[in-house]
Amino acid sequence: MARLVARALRLGRSALIQVGAVCGYQGRYRTSFVASALMWHGPVIIVAQEAVQQLLLRVEIPRLQQWLPANKSIRTGDAWPGGEFEGLLLTSPEAWLRGQLAGGDRFPQGIPTIIDGVDDLEDWVRDQLTQDIQPHDWDQLMLAYPNQAEAIREARIQLTHELFQHPANPYECYLISQPEIEILSRLYLALESVQALPEPWKQFCQQFQENLSPSSPSSPSSPSSPPVPSSPPALFWATIAHRQGLFSLHYAPMELGEILSPIWQRQPVVLIGSAIEPETEAPLFRQRLGLDDLTCLKFSSESQAEAIQLYVPYKLPLPNTPEFQAAFIHKVRTLVCLSATAPGLTVVLVGDVPLKSQVAAILASEFGSRVQVEKTCLDENGILISGWEFWREHQRVLPAPHLLIIATLPLPSLENPLVAARVARYKRSHQDWFRLYLLPAALNELQRAIAPVRESQGIVALLDSRVVNRSYGAQILAALSPLARINYLDPSLFSNTNEENSA
Repeated sequence: MARLVARALRLGRSALIQVGAVCGYQGRYRTSFVASALMWHGPVIIVAQEAVQQLLLRVEIPRLQQWLPANKSIRTGDAWPGGEFEGLLLTSPEAWLRGQLAGGDRFPQGIPTIIDGVDDLEDWVRDQLTQDIQPHDWDQLMLAYPNQAEAIREARIQLTHELFQHPANPYECYLISQPEIEILSRLYLALESVQALPEPWKQFCQQFQENLSPSSPSSPSSPSSPPVPSSPPALFWATIAHRQGLFSLHYAPMELGEILSPIWQRQPVVLIGSAIEPETEAPLFRQRLGLDDLTCLKFSSESQAEAIQLYVPYKLPLPNTPEFQAAFIHKVRTLVCLSATAPGLTVVLVGDVPLKSQVAAILASEFGSRVQVEKTCLDENGILISGWEFWREHQRVLPAPHLLIIATLPLPSLENPLVAARVARYKRSHQDWFRLYLLPAALNELQRAIAPVRESQGIVALLDSRVVNRSYGAQILAALSPLARINYLDPSLFSNTNEENSA
């Protein structure tokens, strides 16, 4: 890998490298690209999260400096040091993307850039491009423009009323609907005479108006009617804090490719991820992020040392049926009881929030303080009940589990209005939204989630029978390889010796 990164630096040709889920979890691949960056004769930027930067500064770089004939200056910061700096700059994804999207000179063009952890690149970009109107922004708007205070206050009251009419969902977010669009449009018409809106309002207003059709189809003959949106490639949504009676407004572009494409032309980039896509060329990832001509590489391991034992029951009810919840809880209790004598951590991954709470309550009534919900301080043989996001963020600081129980495939939920909006866009384009969006997202999440279990050669119980009852189940099993299927449950399966695990 070090040679491949060095080749990308030498030729000035961008590359996308998938190191594999296990290697990505362990982080050992970082020695390779740091070595190449240190030995490269010119300046290099490494884009990595803060925790990774600290690891590089404290462990990887000092160790490599002892071995390599390199005497390169090392800096950290949110912008290029300037001058004739020819060293290595470590910066965060937030700072680098902020500088690139702003189009300024925070990072000069032409400097080879290595971006680590690009499995999360889409989320990083969306976070940077999301514009918000928070509750306190309304107060600041009224203070800045007292002559319009009544119109602003009335719009806020109307929006509160409309938004709190939405039926509750676990995500506490809702796409902006037609009545809410009309309220915002009237507010912006009232503020047309204002010379300089506060920055959050200016940005939100600009995006809101750019994504409106020139006239309202419902009343084309009325010039005073506020415009209404067509079907733009943008997301406008609100999040609600029910207890406080407050809401926030948000905007983010739906398509990122056109926005990011010019950025990749400014400098050669080496993008490094763990398990972005099953295909080496990662066509879906590249299309979504506007990545055109680059070298694609994928390291995969079929080593039996990384094999998991995979238990997938055949007769469990499907997740969308009323019988699933009781059957799932019964299966979890069985698995936990069978593994009770084996040392090590047990993790139960449940994406459904109400089901997660119910499982935690039932297991806590039987196993007491061993059971914790999304905590990192656990007993040696603790039982962690977790959602997907918590597990992804904290799995590196927790011991590798000997048993990982997965309730359902981590398919993005259509109950999430933001997911539903993206799916609707695929449908309007007559594209296969499941295989182009939901399934790749689930495969990436699933591979990263089970990576620690490979290290412990543990057992993964995937209690979603769609794996065996749906045509896409073969793709899921292929993505989870290497594995050994087990079709029965027995206490001997949970032996802590590697020999028995291999058997």
